[in-house]
Amino acid sequence: MEQLYSLLSALMGTDGLSRLFFMLFPLFLMFELPLTIMVLLGVLRWFARRRTSVPKTSLYRPKVSCIITCYSEGMDVQTTLLSLCEQTYPGHIEMIPVVDGATMNQPTLSAVRSFYVDPLLYPRRHLRPIAKWQRGGRVSSLNAGLAHASGEIVMALDGDTSFDNNMVSAIVRNFEDPSVPAVAGSLRVRNVWGSWVTAMQALEYVLSIHMSKIGLAEWNLVNNVSGAFGAFRRSFLMKIGGWNTHTAEDLDLTLRIKSYFKRYDLKIPFEPEAIGHTDAPATLRQFLMQRLRWDGDLFFLYVRKHNHNINPDLLGWRSFLMILVSGFFFQLVLPFIILIYTLLALFILPGKTLLFLFALIYLLYLLITMLLFGAMLTMVSDRPRQDVTLALLVPVFPLFMLLIRCWSAVAMLNEMFRRGHEETSMAPWWVLKRATRF
Repeated sequence: MEQLYSLLSALMGTDGLSRLFFMLFPLFLMFELPLTIMVLLGVLRWFARRRTSVPKTSLYRPKVSCIITCYSEGMDVQTTLLSLCEQTYPGHIEMIPVVDGATMNQPTLSAVRSFYVDPLLYPRRHLRPIAKWQRGGRVSSLNAGLAHASGEIVMALDGDTSFDNNMVSAIVRNFEDPSVPAVAGSLRVRNVWGSWVTAMQALEYVLSIHMSKIGLAEWNLVNNVSGAFGAFRRSFLMKIGGWNTHTAEDLDLTLRIKSYFKRYDLKIPFEPEAIGHTDAPATLRQFLMQRLRWDGDLFFLYVRKHNHNINPDLLGWRSFLMILVSGFFFQLVLPFIILIYTLLALFILPGKTLLFLFALIYLLYLLITMLLFGAMLTMVSDRPRQDVTLALLVPVFPLFMLLIRCWSAVAMLNEMFRRGHEETSMAPWWVLKRATRF
């Protein structure tokens, strides 16, 4: 007890406070707190507007083409197709499941071809399957679907993702604004309690993706239109050449769209009422391998492929600064700072000082998590009874995010020295090897 008192006295002294301040300030107060405040202010603004706005009736009902990328989903793809048939949207929905490598994926191809759309039960729903016999990867499937799409609005969807029945109606209303080339949809984890790994991802999705995009969209700063669930104006997609090769085609396309922001005064909304449900990786190994690809792709896109596009003349100053902060710093630099900071603390600080410092940092991040979780439940969640059960995970969430950030540094090192994006299963090796090297 006396030793703990001596430690606290030393830290609370002038020199101790200075040391403690400089240990915490670079990682927390200077960078993470302002972004958290901006997200919360955006959520408050969205919440206030939603409570006071009068619902509008719209006659805007364009034809919607849903490109569903399929590979090895088997019968699960029929769940996706059924959820699209059952949409409440009164307009036409064209479903284009593209089976990649159909020669080897006969179960998925059979599931698509055997799905029957009853015209009496599901009017204005049309199925146009495409069998792509040679495997070309996800981008190849998306562009094949785009070539056959006839709708004014095009959705890029995963073959193992299902949707709430108001999804299409919620997404489409955003395209009444001619300055909107794309809309980001929201994803939830379907197998929430399949394991502790899926449960932690479910909390991450509602806090770090769903709620964060609501806040960022208020300032027109949505950072990515998810590849598993995004919608685009077909005419705009055709003008910019559709999807591009390599991996992480969702962020790649988002950055390409943003390069037209200043020129045409564009915006990318986030639609929180358009919700898709997907299965998250169930084991720690599967999760880490997924993030190895995701986070390595960030380095490839920001540093190697799109470094020439990231300038204020194309993006506008607001998007340019946001990419510098959230893209370069938070996603590329901060993971290395946190990893190095953690390793140095483990090897340099004495045990009691280390314990006290980590406990203090943990409490700070726990406070942020509790604040975000409370805001999510009270202002954002459309399923509060379901989401409140995630409160059990809040105490562990800061440690989970520490794991993610340290692993992000490993993923970027893998991309720097091994060009990890060329080892992805999202496309055959020969497609990635023949692509332009960056």
